Amino acid sequence: MKPGRPLAYGKVGNAHYFGLPGNPVSVMVTFYQFVREALLVLMGQPEPAPQPLLDVICTDEIRKLPGRTEFQRGILHHGKDGRWQVKPTGNQGSGILRSMTEANCFIVLDENTSNIAPGAMVKVQILEGLI
Repeated sequence: MKPGRPLAYGKVGNAHYFGLPGNPVSVMVTFYQFVREALLVLMGQPEPAPQPLLDVICTDEIRKLPGRTEFQRGILHHGKDGRWQVKPTGNQGSGILRSMTEANCFIVLDENTSNIAPGAMVKVQILEGLI
């Protein structure tokens, strides 16, 4: 997955350990995708509902090589036609904290996906209300 390496989990006695990556965006993405659900289970929710993935129109080109899942940061908004649309926040580097501060969703591109053309449908995971 990108961003989000390296990631570690372990347990010593009753203590759970989550080793998150060093770059700020990588930490946030891995927290939302792995740690959040684990914490919900540890707090007593045996089967937390998975985060919904919505199909929306991507307004901009996204460059991506197939081979791994990417969580690109995006801005979900209503288009002029009233339909939901998403645009990437710009530079998607894992050290670019601005990409997370501007984002209200992840654009989830699976390992089989390559470049996305403007107007294509993509999956998004809304950030609001995740925590």
